[in-house]
Amino acid sequence: MIPGIAPVPAAPPVASPPQPRHMFVFGAGFVGRYVSERLLAQGWQISGTCTSPAKKRELEVLGMKASVFDATESSLQSIHSLQQATHLLISIPPIPGFGDPLLNLNEDLRRILSHGNLEWLCYLSSTSVYGDCGGALVDEDHMVNPKSESAKLRYEAEKGWLNLVNHLNLSAFIFRLGGIYGPGRSALDTLAKNNSLSQRQKMRESKQYTARIHVADIYQAVLASMSTRCARKIFNVVDDDPAPRAEVFAFARSLIEMRHPDLITESPDVNSAESDIQERILPAEKRVSNARMKKELGVKLLHPTYRSGLQSILDSWQTESQLPDRSR
Repeated sequence: MIPGIAPVPAAPPVASPPQPRHMFVFGAGFVGRYVSERLLAQGWQISGTCTSPAKKRELEVLGMKASVFDATESSLQSIHSLQQATHLLISIPPIPGFGDPLLNLNEDLRRILSHGNLEWLCYLSSTSVYGDCGGALVDEDHMVNPKSESAKLRYEAEKGWLNLVNHLNLSAFIFRLGGIYGPGRSALDTLAKNNSLSQRQKMRESKQYTARIHVADIYQAVLASMSTRCARKIFNVVDDDPAPRAEVFAFARSLIEMRHPDLITESPDVNSAESDIQERILPAEKRVSNARMKKELGVKLLHPTYRSGLQSILDSWQTESQLPDRSR
């Protein structure tokens, strides 16, 4: 029994049809959309939120029931499908100076979830909550020490979501994700689209360790957690190779030069007006362990290193029409 939840008296069995699986995604962006597309293919009902009418139309074409939603202004009462959801994925990041916008609707959220069909909840967080660990290997029991504003807000959101579900009889997970990449969002795409690196990105190239994770492996972790009955659990969702950013981009460039050499041109320098951002970059060297994810969720990574992940993305560029759109 989950601590803090009173036992429910046994009731006579009542014949009823099986509950349809219904995922609700708060923030159907890169990860939320990837997960949604694959669950739709498995026959799930999928609902979710997005930020514009154009994105709403895109999601509806996929088969989702989508709602344009701004948590700082909109009401949860307008999202009728939320109460029917059996699974809830939260992929809306905190807002600087505001915090997690959904948790600011705490009472409404608690009331809707406690009177609904929810069985599973997962909040997508970030490994940034660990702060700078001097390159040490950190697992989920390591002390968190967020330094940047965004990392502090992430950690506050983690605590807020676990507190919210404290008295709900469901499985709840926090996934601390590394840097997310996948088709359409990778070092390959940055180079092929001739996008300039920002000053912040260039300075991150000096980091010795950078945790990252392919979106396909996030999906794997999501699926595995759905089969795990767990009161409250935090998992690092990262690959096996916290390689420096410069190494990743060098490998990506070599892949493109071998297969699509015409795509590579030199990117212009970043705007010098951004140079003052250096004082706001905080050190965050750490190697993030994924041992708990592998042992307790049984996840076998499809892409244990960036090399496998980038190669799979390049292999998907089979025709000219599938190459990155350089006009964007």
